[in-house]
Amino acid sequence: MATTSNSGQRRTTSGTQTRSNTNRAQTQTRRQPRSDAAKVREGLTKARKGAVSYARQSSERAVDVPVGVALIAAERVNDAVSPWTRTTGRERELKSLRTRVERELNKFERRGGTARRRASQRARRVRNRVEREVTQRRRVLTTTARQNRRKAETTLRQNRRKAERQLRRAQSAVQGRASVQV
Repeated sequence: MATTSNSGQRRTTSGTQTRSNTNRAQTQTRRQPRSDAAKVREGLTKARKGAVSYARQSSERAVDVPVGVALIAAERVNDAVSPWTRTTGRERELKSLRTRVERELNKFERRGGTARRRASQRARRVRNRVEREVTQRRRVLTTTARQNRRKAETTLRQNRRKAERQLRRAQSAVQGRASVQV
């Protein structure tokens, strides 16, 4: 049974060479640099093998992806159905589902209660703040109105006194002139 190595020499299974060392030395000395045509042929061969390899990988991938998807889907369906095939499995699965649903409901209830409490606290805070602002504004308005009323009453009294004094002076001046003319 003979195999071919990367260097192109034939070897037997025991590892002995079919060519002698002298023949190999002669071929190495006779070997001349490769021509441009040989290099081009080698490049074309590599390109062809690369394209074939790329096409083979693409076609394998095109087949492997749907097959893998189908296998995974089948496994998932089997995993979903298998607990329901036996009575004990069904009961265990139902108990597990019931526990999960109760846990989720409790979580929802806690979260809803927290949100409700926060909203009512926020509403109370806003209501109290608005009531304080309204009370403060009412106090400022009543104080301002009271001050304005007092100022107006004081000014009115002073103006009435001035008017009464001027009226008395005018009456006495008119009476004094009238008594002089009579």
